[in-house]
Amino acid sequence: MDENTEKPAKNGGPEDESANRINPKSPREALAPEPAPQPPRSRHVRNPVVVVLNGLMMLVVLLVLGAGAVLYWGKLAFTEPGPLAAEKTVIIRANSGVDEIATTLATEGVIEQPQVFVWGVRAYRTAGRLKAGEYAVPAGASMYEVMNLLVSGKAILHSFTVPEGLTSQQIVDRLNAEPLLSGTVTDIPAEGTLLPETYMFTRGAQRATLLDRMRREHDRVLKDVWARRRPDIPVTTPEELVTLASIVEKETGKADERPRVAAVFVNRLRKGMRLQSDPTIIYGLVGGQGTLGRPIRRSEITQATPYNTYQIPGLPPGPIANPGRAALEAVAGPSNTNEFYFVADGTGGHAFSATLAEHNRHVARLRRMERTAAAQVDAAEPELVSETTDGEPPAAAGTAPTDGASDGTIDLLDGMPPRDPSLPVLPPEKP
Repeated sequence: MDENTEKPAKNGGPEDESANRINPKSPREALAPEPAPQPPRSRHVRNPVVVVLNGLMMLVVLLVLGAGAVLYWGKLAFTEPGPLAAEKTVIIRANSGVDEIATTLATEGVIEQPQVFVWGVRAYRTAGRLKAGEYAVPAGASMYEVMNLLVSGKAILHSFTVPEGLTSQQIVDRLNAEPLLSGTVTDIPAEGTLLPETYMFTRGAQRATLLDRMRREHDRVLKDVWARRRPDIPVTTPEELVTLASIVEKETGKADERPRVAAVFVNRLRKGMRLQSDPTIIYGLVGGQGTLGRPIRRSEITQATPYNTYQIPGLPPGPIANPGRAALEAVAGPSNTNEFYFVADGTGGHAFSATLAEHNRHVARLRRMERTAAAQVDAAEPELVSETTDGEPPAAAGTAPTDGASDGTIDLLDGMPPRDPSLPVLPPEKP
């Protein structure tokens, strides 16, 4: 072979590929694309700073993705229905922190993940707005709903009812006996300064606070009633109106009788007659205790006390109880009658009279009813007769007026002692 003859290039090199394209061995080789040249290697690839930065960026991305996943899971857990199968009452104590509240909720079975509750409350920035109280948590409430319930402060409300006709001492005694209230009331408010009503409160409320509310409500109602009084009634001050209303309140427990009973006392005041109201005798004997626990004795009717309206002219020196709004309104606007007397009718109400003769007939009828009933009592009754009435039969059991009313006897002509009135318990208006 001639030395000048060109030697074929070895397979695999660029020259081979170029030669193959120039002198292709096959159509496929002729059509194959020329490979791109390799890019030059960056001089930063092996720089350690770049390597560290790349690692940090990757870590940040992973952390962000992880945090997003945690937040997503936490939000789902915070808003998904809770474990309660039925409504439950939960008490959140005063001055509890969010961690303590979460523990309480978990202990009571309201939530299952207390730490998620803590995180959620802090995420919503409501930790300082959760309120203590007694709450009714509905079945299936989520942690988000429980948080909003505690923020709203819509705790369970309890009621405290003050019946009309109680003395201030009796009201304070009831307040101090209410187990859901806190604190102790030691000072007895002035008689006739508290409004009988139903008052709502939350567990743990202060007794003194509730008592102050009764005073404010009394002042508000009295101001309103006094402004709308009839100008011709014989009372000159709001205090006198309360005093007469307290007598009306103690005389009858029937709402429809109050204006008529008030009219009897107004008519007697106008005529200069003594009121002769049995409850004033009792208050003069026992004061704020309220009840005598037995019939009034004949000697007590004639006993002089500042409150005994059988012995003193006009009104007593102050109220004998705390009248409700209806009694105040009855005195401010009494019925238009010419009646001066009333006595129990034996059925829970009263028989009213314009004349003494008519009144005596009503009294005689009541006594017959009482004597008939007295014949049916047991042998223990004569012992009470000899002790309290000098041999005359007292009012028999079962003949007392219903609704807790006094027998209201005015001008007690036959010497029979009237009964001790029970306190009326009527449903007061809602505040």
